[in-house]
Amino acid sequence: MATTTRVHGRHSATTVGPARRVLDVTVGGSLLVLATPLLLTVSIVLLLTSGRPVLFRQSRVGENGRPFVLYKFRTMRMVASGPEITAATDARITRAGSFLRRTAIDELPQLWHVVRGQMTLVGPRPESAALAARYPEQYRPVLLARPGLTGPAQLQYRERSAVPTDGRADLESWYLEVLVPLRVTADRDYLDHPTIRRTLYYLLVTALFVIGLADLQQQVTAQTASSA
Repeated sequence: MATTTRVHGRHSATTVGPARRVLDVTVGGSLLVLATPLLLTVSIVLLLTSGRPVLFRQSRVGENGRPFVLYKFRTMRMVASGPEITAATDARITRAGSFLRRTAIDELPQLWHVVRGQMTLVGPRPESAALAARYPEQYRPVLLARPGLTGPAQLQYRERSAVPTDGRADLESWYLEVLVPLRVTADRDYLDHPTIRRTLYYLLVTALFVIGLADLQQQVTAQTASSA
């Protein structure tokens, strides 16, 4: 039986059941093999245009709060510091990185985490430890779930949503105060009923997004969040 936790008065699964795990291994493993030529091509392009390292690595919060080191293609310049949240207009993003982020190709290396069981195909965003520590208390239970390669919140609230519409300059406060409630609501809806059918639906929408045939991103305002 899956362990559960209560989020805003409702229950949500925080472990991946056997059927979803089989899907993770079969689909994730197959995609990893099929994507190998693309992974190699992107690695070469980044090496030639941005230099080393090709992969970005960062400690993220995993299932039940256990940290793991996440890998993705590096899409930003090597700078000393910057906000944890990245908007589409961030000056740190390289030209090649802009394309990789727009198509989510930068996240393909995370298929390895899916196969290993550190992530699942569909679930909440793997949050950085720094931002997770600042989550409002009522939204922290979502951090117990196994993070996903994609998911409803990741499809709806991407970099376009990270641009504050109320004039504030602090992206991190915008993320924590405005986006986190919306993202948790979207993720909770899936986690309450993580069926194979719904999982396949989000995988299909993600595939359509990558090839440019679907885009669920939403423009967010503070009023949108207050009504969530």
